[in-house]
Amino acid sequence: MKESKFFAFCWFCSFFGLLVAFPEQGKWDFQLSSEMPYMPIPKSVYEGFKIYTQITCEPYEQSKESVKLKISWALIEYKCWEEYVRMSYNTQYEAFFMTPNQSKVESGLIDEHCTRGGHIVLPELKLKEPGQKMISKSRRETGKNEPQSIFTITKDGLYIFILRIDSQDSFVANVHVEMKSEQGYLSAVDWPLLPFYGAMCLVYVVLGIIWLAVSFLQWRDLLRIQFWIGGVILLGMLEKAMFYGEYQSINSTGVSVKGMVLLAEWVSCGKRTLARMLVIIVSLGFGIVKPRLGPMLHRVVGTGALYLVLACVESFLRIMHTKNDQLLVASIPLAVLDSAICWWIFTSLVQTTRTLRLRRNMVKLSLYRHFTNTLIFAVLASVVFMLYSIKTHRFAECLTDWKELWVDDAFWHVLFSTLLLVIMILWRPTNNNQRYAFTPLLDNPEDEDDDEE
Repeated sequence: MKESKFFAFCWFCSFFGLLVAFPEQGKWDFQLSSEMPYMPIPKSVYEGFKIYTQITCEPYEQSKESVKLKISWALIEYKCWEEYVRMSYNTQYEAFFMTPNQSKVESGLIDEHCTRGGHIVLPELKLKEPGQKMISKSRRETGKNEPQSIFTITKDGLYIFILRIDSQDSFVANVHVEMKSEQGYLSAVDWPLLPFYGAMCLVYVVLGIIWLAVSFLQWRDLLRIQFWIGGVILLGMLEKAMFYGEYQSINSTGVSVKGMVLLAEWVSCGKRTLARMLVIIVSLGFGIVKPRLGPMLHRVVGTGALYLVLACVESFLRIMHTKNDQLLVASIPLAVLDSAICWWIFTSLVQTTRTLRLRRNMVKLSLYRHFTNTLIFAVLASVVFMLYSIKTHRFAECLTDWKELWVDDAFWHVLFSTLLLVIMILWRPTNNNQRYAFTPLLDNPEDEDDDEE
């Protein structure tokens, strides 16, 4: 019964960790027409964000040189994160204005003419105070081929900007919208991750330099596990650098290159795969209790390859914004495999520590006890954080502290880095490095194939 409960817990932990959001953009280009007269744009912003628009319009019929338009826009603020996410995928125009817990700013109808090759400049709307009536509409110089500010948001919040163009005649309008602050295009819910990934990249650089230095000093006596640790550090450094570059690119340009985002996610998948293989071979006692893994090596490599494929497929579907059922089909096998790896690690640790206890090798037994305690701490920390996150973020009827959602992503990166740091300390290269290596006279190889029975 305890084993089944632990397996279920590992599955839940793995599935929970897969729910990662994608950063919101800051620029949008789309077409409006008589058949599709409006477009909703969701964005979480800080106070001071400005909305810019650029509209070029042409009559659909070649015989007409000009078409009368009625343009309007609305900025709707949602108090609850759940409503904001749900309405971001809404397709019915009236539904945006019928949800509770919202406030809105509307421009009213603006009369314009659609001419071939002409640019439409909307007047800027200014408010006295947040929520009060507008006091002025200022129309700037027309004809400029650049986005023009139409409104400055006066408080932090979750907003959906809706631009609507109506006409009795057919038309095609190319619309460009930007939402930008003095700091850049990143949304309020994503902004904290930019300095976080920058700091984590710096941390991995420091860890890499330290590990490279101590490994160079003891290069004659390095263990194979220590090379694996160096590989995990290198991939972690590359992962954090690519995530930082991704968020910095979105903040600077307002758009994300999906190819680069996908590459960053696949590097992250590679790091997670290598880290899991590292923990597996450590728990099996490779290089410490047994000189080689034998047939078990094929299982480790096969498990790592399967995890890498499933993780890459899941990240591809998540980034390409596929349907939820398709993403679920990819996420469940990955969560099941992750939980199986978790179970494999703990059962192998039990067997390895039992072998060391029978051989009375207290130095290596102490090493594995510290390693086991570290993994137990990680499990307990994960439980506490997940219960907190579920209670405050998943089961809340109206989530208002949406600015703290970035912690759900950051926690797992910090926890992984903490585990890696502990592993680095336990298996650090020293003058007595060989005391942890497999010694035929002390470590009886008769048990090296125990795991295969």
